[in-house]
Amino acid sequence: MQCSWKAVLLLALASIAIQYTAIRTFTAKSFHSCPIPNPMNCSLSQETESADRLCDESPTFAYNLSRKTHVLILATTRSGSSFVGQLFNQHFDVFYLFEPLYHVQYTLIPKLTQSKSTTDRRVMLGASRDLLRSLYDCDLYFLENYIKPQPVNHTTDRLFRRGASKALCSLPVCESLGPIDIHLEEGDCVKKCGTLNLTLATESCKEHGHVAIKTVRVPEVSDLRALVEDPRLNLKVIQLVRDPRGILASRSETFRDTYRLWRIWDGTGRKPYNLDVTQLTTVCEDFLNSVSTGLNRPPWLKGKYMLVRYEDLARNPMKKTEEIYGFLGIPMDSNVERWIQNNTRGDRSSAKHKYGTVRNSAATAEKWRFRLSYEIVEFTQNACQQVLAQLGYKMAASEEELKNLSISLVEERDFLPFS
Repeated sequence: MQCSWKAVLLLALASIAIQYTAIRTFTAKSFHSCPIPNPMNCSLSQETESADRLCDESPTFAYNLSRKTHVLILATTRSGSSFVGQLFNQHFDVFYLFEPLYHVQYTLIPKLTQSKSTTDRRVMLGASRDLLRSLYDCDLYFLENYIKPQPVNHTTDRLFRRGASKALCSLPVCESLGPIDIHLEEGDCVKKCGTLNLTLATESCKEHGHVAIKTVRVPEVSDLRALVEDPRLNLKVIQLVRDPRGILASRSETFRDTYRLWRIWDGTGRKPYNLDVTQLTTVCEDFLNSVSTGLNRPPWLKGKYMLVRYEDLARNPMKKTEEIYGFLGIPMDSNVERWIQNNTRGDRSSAKHKYGTVRNSAATAEKWRFRLSYEIVEFTQNACQQVLAQLGYKMAASEEELKNLSISLVEERDFLPFS
C-alpha cells in the first residue's frame, strides 16, 4: 500500500513537532539542573549541605537572568584596579568584593607567584571559576572552602581586605553600626564591625541589584569564557590595562623587596645578571593575548567586553565612568559622581598608603616617567613592543622626550565596547 503525499507530509510535521518538544524539555531541565560539586573539577570538596543549598536556591538563577548584571574587573597588580573597583563599590545597588580569589591562590598554591607550572595554572583557574560562579549567585558560604582557619558558624575575621567592600562594612552586615553611622573607612571596618558573618553578607548580596568583583588573579579574558557563556550570570568583563612602564615603576616602588633587583638597576645603571625579567614580560604577554582576544571580537564576547585604559580614566574620570556604566546598562548614581569628585584631585599627601585611591589621578598616570631611568624604559619598550603598539602607547626616543610632559606618550584611541 502506497502512502499519499499528504500522509507523508503529516508524518514529517509530527516528527518535527516531537523533536522540538523534546529539545525544549531537555533544555529547560538542563538549565535549571542543580550544579552538583565534582571532586575532579579543580575545586576543593564541599559538604553535602552546601550542595543541598545550591539545589534549594536554584530559583535565584532565573532571578539573575531577569535582573542582576554581574561585573568582573579583569586587571593586573598596580594597574589602577583598586581605583576602578571603587567606581562600583560606591554605587548603592552594587555588591562589591575586593580580590576574593586571593583565598583560592593562597590556599591551593601558596607560591603561585613563583610557579610557572601549567598544572598550577589550571588548578587555580578551575577553582577560581567555581568560586566566582558561586559568589555571583550570592553563595558566600563557598568561600569557606578557602578561608583558613575554617570559619566557625559562618563567621570569620580572615576575609582578605574586607574593609575595601562598602557592603561588608555597612548595615545590616556590620551590626554594630548605629542608624546614623556612615560607611566606615577600610582601616576602621574590622575594628568597628568585628568578625564577618557570612550569612548576613549573603543576604546583603541578594538585596543588591548587581554584583561586581575585582581580580588580578586571572591572566586572560579567554580564561573566563565558561562564565561569560553561562546564561545564568549575565556577566560583563571590564578589562583594565595600563602602560607596562607605569606598572613596572609602581610595582618597584610598592613591592620593594620583590623588585629589589630592578631598583638596583635603576639606582646604579647596571643591570643585574640575575634579574627576573618575567616580572615584566609576563604582564606584556598576558595583556597581548587577552586584548587580542577582546579586540578580535569573538561571538562569545559580544556585548560582554569593554577595554579600558587606566590613562584615559585618569585624565577624564567622570566621562569614562559614564561610558563604563553605559556599557553595563546600569544607571550611574550620585554616590559614584561624588566619590570621583572627591578622590581624583588630591595632592601628594592624600595617598596615605600603597593601596590608597585618593590622589591626583592625571598626575599619577604620568608619574612613572620620572621614576624610571631611561635605560629601564628602553628595555621595557623593546620587551613589550607589540603590546605597547596594540594599546596605543608611544615609545620615548630619548631621556629628554621621556621627561617632557608636553609630549604625550598615549595616543588618542577610542576602544569602543563590543556590542
